Amino acid sequence: MFEFTLRPMRAADLPAVLAIQAQCYGDALVESADALESRLTLSPATCWVAALVTPSQNGHSAPALAAYLFTHAWPEGSLPPWNGRLARDWPETEPLTWFVHDMAVAPIGRGAGLAARLHEAARNVAMKNGLRSSRLIAVQSADAYWRRLGYAPLAAGSHADKLAAYGEGAVLMGCVL
Repeated sequence: MFEFTLRPMRAADLPAVLAIQAQCYGDALVESADALESRLTLSPATCWVAALVTPSQNGHSAPALAAYLFTHAWPEGSLPPWNGRLARDWPETEPLTWFVHDMAVAPIGRGAGLAARLHEAARNVAMKNGLRSSRLIAVQSADAYWRRLGYAPLAAGSHADKLAAYGEGAVLMGCVL
């Protein structure tokens, strides 16, 4: 059995995050380092990683990443662009939701409950920051997983074009925190 620790993501984690992303997604869903870095910059407190703790040859522990989660606040009335660079450019009075952008678990971390643990850690920070609702776009038939965490499908409405950029079968989902 492996031991994992959760912690907020750091910029130095991005190369490992990109490697996990490549393992978990087809080429059509792999986002650029620039796009992911902008999400981390937008909300470092709600982007998390799960590190695999393994003994090194000198007896110290050396962490390697097993999973990651990118989340951030976003205006309720819009969707962030897929693979686009994000910045906080909305008015202070704009109602916000907690947007769960991307979560992936490397093969080494599967079956350890890391996805739910990452989601809970980031959700707790989002709620402390005053966010009371959440949205996400489920890809690769992950909507069944998100339903188990309390999300339900939402009508795409005016967001259909942005939703299509997330790939065939993408489902807009939301929940109350």
